[in-house]
Amino acid sequence: MDASLPYRARIADYYKTLGYGEPYRWASFDDVPFAPFRGRLRDARIGIVTTAVPYDPAKGDQGPGAAYNGAAKFFEVYSAPTDTPPDLRIAHIAYDRDHTDATDQRCWFPLTALHHLIKSGEIGGIAPRFHGLPTDRSQRRTREVYVPEIVARCREDGVDGVVLVPNCPVCHQSVTLAARALDEAGIPSVVMGCAKDIVEHVGAPRLLFSDFPLGNGAGPPRDPGAQLATLRMALMLLATARAPRSTWRSPQIWPGRPDWKRDYSNAALLSPEEITARREAFDRAKRDATAQKRDSA
Repeated sequence: MDASLPYRARIADYYKTLGYGEPYRWASFDDVPFAPFRGRLRDARIGIVTTAVPYDPAKGDQGPGAAYNGAAKFFEVYSAPTDTPPDLRIAHIAYDRDHTDATDQRCWFPLTALHHLIKSGEIGGIAPRFHGLPTDRSQRRTREVYVPEIVARCREDGVDGVVLVPNCPVCHQSVTLAARALDEAGIPSVVMGCAKDIVEHVGAPRLLFSDFPLGNGAGPPRDPGAQLATLRMALMLLATARAPRSTWRSPQIWPGRPDWKRDYSNAALLSPEEITARREAFDRAKRDATAQKRDSA
């Protein structure tokens, strides 16, 4: 029995309770592209796609435990060097703030683990830059604007495979759309995610599913060994999968409180006062994000 959290149903109920009408329609495809991995991992150059964003102190609180910060959202694909770890934040997206403290960016950005695999001779190298994919509810804009840019930049980098790490529910849709396009372009991809139902609904070539709260797709916090094991599993899936919709489930157990599945966006646990407060907060964050999008245009 699949005991993973049904994010699409949970989110639909949550926003209906907050008063937002018809539920969001997630992307879904019957056919899934698939590019077989060629060669050997120990010779391969691996790329990274993330939905996290570089820290900008001018955009408000983005630190551990920060409330949802729409002002920190980004609306263009960006790229940055992989020679040293950047300072990436996820305050602009709906990760699990009740059960994830967002203090360890290795949970959502596996660059340190990739450098370890280079030193151990398990991969050949890392692309000279990683790429940031905006989180956008607009599937059209994601498919027509962001995803082609991700594919073009990965091609320029000469990668042999790409790992994509989402954090929020919509992130999982966005990176799955990118993964599909990468495989269609002949670049094997693997999603390292926590929202299994969303990724499989959209249709990914490969998914390494970690049954953890959102924001931990690259492994649990403050556990480099588990993070490294998570990446190894993802790369093994990348290299050995023989057909699309290949999903592996990580055997790792979430080290924190076990009630995270009950708590995430569970409208049944909210009082009328909490529902009102959350709607006001959501509307405020949406206004901030709209202003940020307008300013970046």
